[in-house]
Amino acid sequence: MVAPHRRLGSTRARVALLAALGATAVVLFLLPQLPASAITVTDTPSPVTGNSTWFDGLGAPYGGCGLPQANLDSQDFIALNVFNTPGDYAFSTRPVPASMPDKIGMWNNGLNCGRYVQVTVSDNCTGTNDGAPGQAFCRGGSYVPDAYNGNTLTMIVADSCGDSNAWCRDDPFHIDLHKDSLNRFTRNGTVVTDMFPTHYNNRHLTWQFIPAPNYTGDINIGFLNGAQVWWPAISVSHLANGIHGVEYFSNGLWTKAAMNSDMGQSYILAGTTPGTNSFQIRVRDANDVLINNGRVYSFALPTACGSTCSAAYTQTTYTTSTGTPGPTTAPPTTQPPTTPPTTTAPPTTTPPTTRPPTTPPSGACTASYSIDNSWQSNFQATVTVRAGTSALNGWTIRWTFANGQVIGPLWNGVLTTSGASVTVKNPSFGQTLAANTTTTFGFQATWNNTTNAVPVLSCTSP
Repeated sequence: MVAPHRRLGSTRARVALLAALGATAVVLFLLPQLPASAITVTDTPSPVTGNSTWFDGLGAPYGGCGLPQANLDSQDFIALNVFNTPGDYAFSTRPVPASMPDKIGMWNNGLNCGRYVQVTVSDNCTGTNDGAPGQAFCRGGSYVPDAYNGNTLTMIVADSCGDSNAWCRDDPFHIDLHKDSLNRFTRNGTVVTDMFPTHYNNRHLTWQFIPAPNYTGDINIGFLNGAQVWWPAISVSHLANGIHGVEYFSNGLWTKAAMNSDMGQSYILAGTTPGTNSFQIRVRDANDVLINNGRVYSFALPTACGSTCSAAYTQTTYTTSTGTPGPTTAPPTTQPPTTPPTTTAPPTTTPPTTRPPTTPPSGACTASYSIDNSWQSNFQATVTVRAGTSALNGWTIRWTFANGQVIGPLWNGVLTTSGASVTVKNPSFGQTLAANTTTTFGFQATWNNTTNAVPVLSCTSP
């Protein structure tokens, strides 16, 4: 038997730390080499069973759903699989395109965020259960019941598992638990405090989506770091049955808000008129039904934010009114959801600029920088990281700004700055980059409206 599998917290998911591999034996739960087939990701009409792992907690500043850990409704939370790609550990496109439904995991591109699950302890593994790619679960042993079977805990979906290991790729119903929750399961009303670590071994857990227990009150709305009138990014939480969409009222029409990447509780709005600090939304739950009979929530950017919110999450107050009738239109742009609405912010006359990458040699990597949009004193850029002829196990991009640019919110990477010097490392959910493939990260930043030179980037890999 190997030590329990541990996974580390991060913004979206965590890097797997695999235990030493045991001898390959009879395949006992799922064959990793099987091709992917579509699973029902919208609900669990009956309980499902999968292997489990644990992680320390959500990374900074957000979990995969777009909320800081401190702002979750419960500190008992789980991550669900982003991908359903048994035997394929390299696929990493997020959100998973709708044209590839077989590859969509129970994360459902963020649409299961904020939902509650009832988790029940099931059988323990007597063999090697390390989640090694291409290997069977519980090798050399079997799943057997013990005294911990039947213990239960109610948890909330707050994060995503997109790691390149068997847990997150081969087992469609795998769940990743907050470590502190492992010894908070209950039996007959009594908390069982000794399941982890000696009686755990990434055992089977059975789970099912449920409505929020003992729900009272109304939703919470908070603005994210970098939010402003031209880029009003919010997170919506404290719902009775998850969240499947936000609609905003602008220019006399209800419009579907774009999800902020695949952070399922975060959406990008527009003001009731372009550029105004006045917002109205209504919210759809996991059944795609408008909550509270279409209740309208009216609010503004909090005064604590000034012109731009600097905290990871700034909750706002709101007023409510009876739902406004009328159809809902599609989002006004096909740009990525992290792009500020170009229909409301005047773009600069400077065209987008890209510095082309060179061909990376074996074992190395390169990076290219593209300015996607500029408006007023802000711009958005995308950096593309390309692996050479060998896979990368982590990457670091460095550059120095020459014109006083300052980065605000950044996604799909881990940012550190020192003056004009910028360093971005891979997120833990995207540590591995297959040979001759690319990945991207993006950010918003400020500039002086005069010069916005494209910097020279360097790429290194451990």
